[in-house]
Amino acid sequence: MTNFISDWKIGASVAVKPGVKDPDTGDDIGGWQGRITEFSQDEDGTATICFAWDSLSLKSMSAKSLKYAIREGLDWQVMGLYESDLVAAQPRDTEDDVADAIAEIESHTSWLHLDEEGERIQAVLDGIEPDDAIALLEAWEEYFDKTLKFPFEAIVSECLMRSRVRVGDRLLVTGFAELNDEMYGLLIEGKRGNEHVVFPLCDLEVTDKKSRNYQPVRDYVVWFANR
Repeated sequence: MTNFISDWKIGASVAVKPGVKDPDTGDDIGGWQGRITEFSQDEDGTATICFAWDSLSLKSMSAKSLKYAIREGLDWQVMGLYESDLVAAQPRDTEDDVADAIAEIESHTSWLHLDEEGERIQAVLDGIEPDDAIALLEAWEEYFDKTLKFPFEAIVSECLMRSRVRVGDRLLVTGFAELNDEMYGLLIEGKRGNEHVVFPLCDLEVTDKKSRNYQPVRDYVVWFANR
């Protein structure tokens, strides 16, 4: 039996042999490359090599395959294959290139795990780095400028910010406040009876579920809770 551990080294580059399929999606991944991250061996001696895809392979992934992997909870950045499916290879990029490719993919896929809501959220935030809080809020504000019709009634579903407003209160939302808050997100201006209020949009639900405002606000609330 070949001692695969001595034949392969952590960090070494490997290429997938022609004709090999992705065991999860069935996609042809022949010629794709990566860097070895770990080894394993079955009781019968069958060797499996785990490796992280290089940047060229990451960029070759189809949108369909990425969406499938994300929704199934699979790690699309790595692969594990039998030793017999791989050959030694020369690296084609650097690990910095890999990090850049991952960041680019994540900017287009970060919210797809939320199914249909996630697809709508991704459409609003596509291309924005998931940790760029200011840019994300600006994208939502720009989106709402095009989609929301004011005024509208909303009910307070949560109350995370210290306020006289309570869960169950109904507000007449008249627009957005001048300033936003990284902790509480977009702030709305409105009225509770005759009282002027400023309150986080993330804690509101549009009362008219058939209105054009309901789904956009709901998508924002889901995003805010999962950001």
